[in-house]
Amino acid sequence: MTSESNTRTPDQNDLKLRASIDRSLRQPVMFFFASGAVWLAVAIILGFIASYKSHSSDFLSGIEFLTYGRAYPAHINLLFYGWGCQAAFGLIVWLLARLSRSECRATGIILTAGHLWNFGVMAGTLGILCGFGSGKPLMEFPPAIWPVLLLSYVFITVWSFIQVRCSYGGKTYVGQWYLLAAVFWFPWVYLTGHLFVFVFNGHPVMAAGINAWYKYALILLFFTPVALGTAYYLVPKITGRPIYSYSLALYGFWALAVIGPWAGMQKLAGAPLPQFMPYVGATATSLILIPGIAVGVNLLMTLRGHQAHVVASPSLRFTIAGVVGFLLLGFTGMFLSTPAALKMTQFALTGYGFEILAVCGFFSMCAFGGIYFIVPRITRREWLSRRFIGWHFWLTTYGVLTVVVCSIMGGLFQGAAQEAYSSSWSDAASRSYAYNVGTTVAWGFIAVGSFFFLIHLLLMWARLGRRSQHPTLLGGSHSEQSPHGPDHEVEELQTVEA
Repeated sequence: MTSESNTRTPDQNDLKLRASIDRSLRQPVMFFFASGAVWLAVAIILGFIASYKSHSSDFLSGIEFLTYGRAYPAHINLLFYGWGCQAAFGLIVWLLARLSRSECRATGIILTAGHLWNFGVMAGTLGILCGFGSGKPLMEFPPAIWPVLLLSYVFITVWSFIQVRCSYGGKTYVGQWYLLAAVFWFPWVYLTGHLFVFVFNGHPVMAAGINAWYKYALILLFFTPVALGTAYYLVPKITGRPIYSYSLALYGFWALAVIGPWAGMQKLAGAPLPQFMPYVGATATSLILIPGIAVGVNLLMTLRGHQAHVVASPSLRFTIAGVVGFLLLGFTGMFLSTPAALKMTQFALTGYGFEILAVCGFFSMCAFGGIYFIVPRITRREWLSRRFIGWHFWLTTYGVLTVVVCSIMGGLFQGAAQEAYSSSWSDAASRSYAYNVGTTVAWGFIAVGSFFFLIHLLLMWARLGRRSQHPTLLGGSHSEQSPHGPDHEVEELQTVEA
């Protein structure tokens, strides 16, 4: 008699393997997504408070730990380490396991390391709010915290690398290029930045230069490749089409790898540094538009003729919004890095607008697309409300664009007033008043959208969503399903030989 295992078709075997991978990763991936969403909500609240205080200093004036000098750095660090890094961990762990066709056998270690990361983030945030922050932008956590985060990162990601090394077939994928690069680049950037700022006894000016480099390196060499790796997975996956051009994908990847490490020093133009260093940083920031165009053209050409999928699929909608955000990031970096703009924006709000565009307008939108795709597959539940997802998308999109526009425009007017030496400094502050108010209102919209996202995600983690063996996120006549099944892999169409 023929056994069931012998009569099972290759597609059935593949479906069973993917289901087992999803089941093995359910707890760690949902933990990273949910805890990241909680920190995102806290970061947005702190962003609202800091923005409100920028135009009304009496707001919450009786609460010492919520002064602007504490609320603002806590807000930025939570956006990067509380939300951004944990969303990236969830995406890396799931995508690399799926692409390598390997179950995760270290969920306990990953979960433990995830709790350690959250403990470090919580302790660092409390340290900032209690007045023990370091004062180094994006390194404000007390110096004792960074080794804890680095150690937990190693235990979270090392298993993903082992899975890829042990995967069968000797194949690699476009998404893997970016994800594996992010896995290796993060510890280099994180360790280098913190060693030269907190451990080695170098010149303070060079420490400030390393600090400025670290911020841009973290954005361009960790968050950017994770976001692009997610986009390169989702677009072919949902449309059922191979990537438009692998040559263009390769060009965009190496352009990012070559250009990314040089950005950041432009923030110290005019400082007592070798003159070429800030201008090399400004040039590199301007050239980020090159991988932006390469990725944008590649993915949009892949979507050609599939506009209905973008309308119907929330995953694609968020992903394409993130890709557009990457293009805007390239154009914004090019504009803000011109010599005329640098002298006006060095001490203004424009840098904040660039960071929010990078983390919220680009990375977060791609991360949301990945989360809306992944969560139904690991919970075997469908999202409860398409309306919640729609509100989340539009409120977040409107809010982030408003924050970015108000910060950049307000910073330009503020910088122009600072350059007018005959005017008082208070005049420069008043020039950006209306834009600060607009930023505060925008954070309110983002907070409402994030509330819908957090509640929706927690309900899914509790497995209260609609039961479904075939989660698609699509309705009507459009479907994410292919003739081979609801979650048919088209990755074999986007492979290249290792």
